[in-house]
Amino acid sequence: MKKTIAIAFVVLGLAANAMAAEFTGFVEDQSCSRNAAMKGNAECAKKCIKGGSPAVLVTDDGKVYKIANQDMIVSHAGENVTVEGSLKGNTLTIASVK
Repeated sequence: MKKTIAIAFVVLGLAANAMAAEFTGFVEDQSCSRNAAMKGNAECAKKCIKGGSPAVLVTDDGKVYKIANQDMIVSHAGENVTVEGSLKGNTLTIASVK
């Protein structure tokens, strides 16, 4: 019985991690996201993402999330957005962008 309950808690915990949540931040390119001087530089973000650097979401507290489905976010390069999606590790799979 205890084993069944423990398994149920693990399954519920994994399901909760896969649920959609909202994340707010600035859409920047991965290369410049590591450079504090480039924070919020919309022109650079657009140029670098167009040039092939992957887009990431940088939150106000400096957390950087990789984006699994780049096609959902590249048109928002250099913008502050709120995305809804699921998080696995530090990678977001985006369902919608506002």
